[in-house]
Amino acid sequence: MNETTNRRGRKHDLGRALAGVLVCLALAAVPAQAGTGGASATSGDGAAPVAGGFVFSSPMRSAGATWYGPGLYGNHTACGQTLRADTIGVAHRTLPCGTTIKFAYHGHQLVTQVIDRGPYSEGNDFDLTNGARRALGFEGVDRVRYAVAIGHQAGSR
Repeated sequence: MNETTNRRGRKHDLGRALAGVLVCLALAAVPAQAGTGGASATSGDGAAPVAGGFVFSSPMRSAGATWYGPGLYGNHTACGQTLRADTIGVAHRTLPCGTTIKFAYHGHQLVTQVIDRGPYSEGNDFDLTNGARRALGFEGVDRVRYAVAIGHQAGSR
C-alpha cells in the first residue's frame, strides 16, 4: 500500500469513528428525556436555535402564560396523557398535540410538547403543567419567551 492510499484510508476511518461517536452521544441523550415525556430542561442565558435535535423558529417570541394542575391530577389531557403533578407539558388552544416548543424564562430553558388544550384565561397563550412550571422557575401568571419547532409535530390527535 502506498502512502497516498494509506492516508485516504485513515481519513475514511476517522470519519467512521466520528460518526460512531456522534451516534452514541445522540443515543445517550434519548433515555435522559424519556422519563419526562420528551421534555428537557436546561439553564442558560442564550437561546440556541437547535435543542434536542429540533430546529426552532427564530427569534423567540413573547406570550402570556399561566400554569395548571392541582385539582386536575389523574384526569386525561386532550392529547391522551394522564396529568400528574410531575407531568411536563404545555396546553395551547390551536397548536397540534405533540408540537415541540422551547420556552425561556429568567435564565431557564425547557423544551417540551403540547399535551393539552388551553389556557382558558384571557390574554394568555400557554398553560404550563406543574412540572413545566417548576423546571422554568415560573410562578403565577407572567410572560415567557418561546419558539416553536419548525417542521416537527409528533403524532397529532
